[in-house]
Amino acid sequence: MENQHTADLELSLQTRIKEVLGNSLHIRHVDAGSCNGCDFEMMALCNPVYDVQRFGIDFVASPRHADMLLVTGGGTRHLEVALQKTYAAAAAPKMVVAIGACACGGGVVGQSYANTGGIDRIVPVIVYVPGCPPRPSAILAGILLALDKLAACRAAGF
Repeated sequence: MENQHTADLELSLQTRIKEVLGNSLHIRHVDAGSCNGCDFEMMALCNPVYDVQRFGIDFVASPRHADMLLVTGGGTRHLEVALQKTYAAAAAPKMVVAIGACACGGGVVGQSYANTGGIDRIVPVIVYVPGCPPRPSAILAGILLALDKLAACRAAGF
């Protein structure tokens, strides 16, 4: 069941990337203070099981080359400015996807003197992918939802 669901997601993802962005989707990963659990699940997208590069998805080193930012971590105060600068450097349309419970709302740490309590308090978020950590198939679904939202915004003239 999980494999069929993932296969359906992958087919939809490939089709949607071509419709919305042309041929490829470039993603920049930003760690805003995570425990690395979400990072490991996100990097599983590049392993032979998911192999998202066959759909035209690539992780890039510079936000200037990215269509989408995948952000993990609760947005620590120490990394707040770095996340703001990365977002400012990203190319339009600047889609931000929050990966994991910490990025979505602060996780077990919540809001404190050291943590903002979610990255939407720092940068605008288009999609939230909850979980601690979320499975790679959930991350794929979040990427697909972000592409759908971008297509809807473009169709509405925004």
